[in-house]
Formats: sequence, structure tokens, C-alpha cells
Amino acid sequence: MNMAVAPHRNNLKASIVVREKLDFKLDLHIPRYWYGNDAFMTRFWGGVFATFPEGERYFISSLRPFRDQVINSNLQQEMKDFMCQEGQHGLVHTEFNQILQEQGMPIDKLIHYQHRMFNFLLGCFSAKYNLAITAACEHITALMMECFFTKKDTMAHVDYRVRAMLAWHSIEEVEHKAVAFDVMNVVNVSYLTRVSAMLFLVFFFTIDSLRMTNYFLKADGFSFLQRMKLILGGISKLFGQDGMLAPMGKSFLKYFRRDFHPWQQPTLAHYQVWLDVYEQTGDPIAAGEAFHQAGK
Repeated sequence: MNMAVAPHRNNLKASIVVREKLDFKLDLHIPRYWYGNDAFMTRFWGGVFATFPEGERYFISSLRPFRDQVINSNLQQEMKDFMCQEGQHGLVHTEFNQILQEQGMPIDKLIHYQHRMFNFLLGCFSAKYNLAITAACEHITALMMECFFTKKDTMAHVDYRVRAMLAWHSIEEVEHKAVAFDVMNVVNVSYLTRVSAMLFLVFFFTIDSLRMTNYFLKADGFSFLQRMKLILGGISKLFGQDGMLAPMGKSFLKYFRRDFHPWQQPTLAHYQVWLDVYEQTGDPIAAGEAFHQAGK
């Protein structure tokens, strides 16, 4: 599946492209521990990905109140494309959730909790604060996806179908990473609201992700002590000095600058590789493999 396409640097704003009906061959042949047979990493990221369908719906809902306030036609179209991309993400991750459920993960319980939580946010916080949460989440997700694919080693032992799904998701996160932020600027969301929403998001995202990891590992049959040992060791794998998410630290902090904009963060040097291979083949798995192989 390794396509010979030379990567080139593209730090300019990417175009948002809505891609539908992509087939990642998601089925029960995917290994139970698809992240290199690592129980913690599989269940941590599985818990994060399991929240995406409800999360994507929340992002769409947070933008809707501002459609009439955006008069720039280009940004209007980007909002529509953003919503369409998020809708497609929700469909694919729902398919992935069905596999997790077949493996015995408490997906229904998680979705019910997420549904209540996002409805609470929409009902109790202002429209501008919900928009700021979405902008923060888009920044975090784009950086997180870059951590997956900047270095080949990071995803080397991940099942190729899951890797392909995440490569596609990464590409589209890059394409629409600034939409919510640009809308936030148009409707004059304050700097204080922007940064407080980011702090709120990081705190609850971290707590919720570890909580879901615990639920998933419990469903796998691990005892309480086994789960605590896996989680404590896993935190170092994620957030330690050489952890998987350590490279996003500096870029994350830039969000707190008053003059920050998401397009100040350079696009992955091999972003174009995925686009080229997908255009040539129409195969998101081949594109995902080429994207992964083009990493450092």
C-alpha cells in the first residue's frame, strides 16, 4: 500500500473538502487491542474516539446560532463544509463504536453520558461560550492528530484500518481547524471567554478520558489494582517528557496569546501526500498508509 509520492511542505491555509462514503474496512477482524496489543493505549484512545459522534453533533450545534451573523460568503461556505465534515466523522466513528460494543465495551453508557453532558453545556452556557469550547476542541484535536502522524513510530503498531481512519480524520481536522475560531472572531467572543473555555475543556477532557479508560479496562476484566497500574503507567506514555502528546505542548500554549490564530501552526509537511494518493486511488486505506509512511 506504500505509494511513492514525495511529500512537500504546505503551510498555507488548506481547502475544506467534504468526502463521503469512505470505506475503512472496519469489522470484527480488527484486533481487540489494536494499538500494538497495548491495553492502556487501545482503551484510552478508544474511549476518546467513542465520544466523537456526540462531540461532532455538539460542534455543529455550537455553530448553528451564528450562521446569520456571518456575512462573509467564504466563511459561510466553510461553516457548511465544516458541518458536513463533522457529520461524516460522526458516521465513521459510530461504525467504529459498534465494533467496540461488540468487543464488550460500555458504549451505550458512554453515549448516554455524553448526550446528557453536551445538552447540559448547550442549555446552561451561553452560545458564545459553547462556540469557544468548540474552537478550543478543534485546536486540541488538530494538534493531537499531528502527534499521531508526525513520526512514523507513533502509529507503527496500530492496526492499518484504524490508522487509515485516523489519517483521514487528521487531514480533515487540518482543513477545518480554524473555522470555529474565525466565527468566534466575527461574533466578538472575548479573549477571557476563549482562554477560560480552553482551560475548562482541558480539565474535563483529561478527567473524562481517564474515567472512560477505566470503564473500558474494567469491561476487559482487569481488576482495580491492574487498572490503576495500567493507567498510572499510561499517563507517562501520553504526557511524560517523551510521551506521545508531549510534542503538542508549545503549540498548545500558543493558544493563550492574544494574537493567536490556528493557521499560525504549520500544516504537516506530508499533508499533501494523503491528498495526492487519495485522488489517484480513491482508497482511504492506501492514502492513510502513504501518509503514515511519509512521517519522519
